[in-house]
Amino acid sequence: RGAPSAECQRRSIHGGASALRSSPLASLHGLHGSQSFVTTVLLAASSLGMALERKTQWGKALSANLVTMLASLVLANVGVIPFSSPVYSFVNKVLVSLAVPLFLFDSDLRRVVKDAGSLMVAFLVGAVSTIVGTLSAVALVDLSSLGENGWKVASALNARHIGGAINFVAVADTLGVDGSIVSAAIAADNVVVALYFTLLFYLAVAGEESKKGSSATDRNLVDLGSKNALDDEIEIPPEDDDGGENEVTATTIAYSLTTASMLVTLGSILTAALYPGLSDIVLTSMLTVVAATIYPRWFRDLRKSGVAIGVLFLQMFFAASGAGGSLLLVLRRAPSLVAFSLVQLAVHFACIMGIGRAVMRLDPNELYLASNANVGGPTTAAAMAQAKNWKKKILPALLVGVFGYATATTLSLAMGPILTRLVQR
Repeated sequence: RGAPSAECQRRSIHGGASALRSSPLASLHGLHGSQSFVTTVLLAASSLGMALERKTQWGKALSANLVTMLASLVLANVGVIPFSSPVYSFVNKVLVSLAVPLFLFDSDLRRVVKDAGSLMVAFLVGAVSTIVGTLSAVALVDLSSLGENGWKVASALNARHIGGAINFVAVADTLGVDGSIVSAAIAADNVVVALYFTLLFYLAVAGEESKKGSSATDRNLVDLGSKNALDDEIEIPPEDDDGGENEVTATTIAYSLTTASMLVTLGSILTAALYPGLSDIVLTSMLTVVAATIYPRWFRDLRKSGVAIGVLFLQMFFAASGAGGSLLLVLRRAPSLVAFSLVQLAVHFACIMGIGRAVMRLDPNELYLASNANVGGPTTAAAMAQAKNWKKKILPALLVGVFGYATATTLSLAMGPILTRLVQR
């Protein structure tokens, strides 16, 4: 009501950037049409995020994707790189599509069901709790300032808190969420998630015998540095000693990219033939899960290289999203998104503990671990199990997290009609 339109706001921001281009940065303006220059800057921002996360405490606390996104956001707003470029379209259309199957190479459902055990039950309770949390947050938090993007970002955050960052990216890309809103959502959600992980680590009792009493020294506070680290994401805990077959080599990189590209192509063909209005990512995800279940050895040998490549592509997405957003709009929209994530995770925690502990009598430590897998993904859950000395839970934590990767995108996109009605009420 009376607020300037998004286009007016964008012009205002771009005008500010134009003023900055009259500074010594003006010489870079002529390079905006160079795709190699823009690609170089995006890769540099991606590398910067990963390097700072690996080597600094504050970088680890923020996470590589947020550092990368903020870096490209600032670079775009001061005129180093353009707000729009064919490179960004390539990243969103090609690299994101390839990243989805690359992250799902380890999604052998038979192995998940066999080895996850009771943690899978807790994870499913957590997934339902996330859905309840999302619906509650949409009903309680005013997202009208986001316009048509309101229900879309709710769907993307629902996907993130069932699966992980790759599911957020897949849903955001499928629904065409505005770049500035993607930046604001990731920034706001990362703050809330860091606080939530602190709570989970404080409540969880260290040691395999979780039902016994514990002293204050057993309740280790979270090291925020390890929870978002992409180096954890690359270093997947091995199932067994396979003689080095899972090492990242030029051959496994080639095989991984070829396999992912074949799955994306087949998913695209089937989508065009069967469901023309559907995103290719949905059927591509399903095909990858089916293929990984039928041919587990092939995909298991490629899982490390798949995740390593997928991490880079994911970083490129966050760099491109940051470059397409305006700094002022990010700052304006962050408060409502912080409130959304707070309500979403508060209801998630209340539901998973209420249903899982009070009704189903599940082990509280398993519920904390399952919640971590829901909110953070497989690697943060496996890291929590390792940090708490729950050695028998490391592999199950990884497996239920991968199951989240395999299911969160489709489930969250299916919630679209419900979310649309709630936002527009």
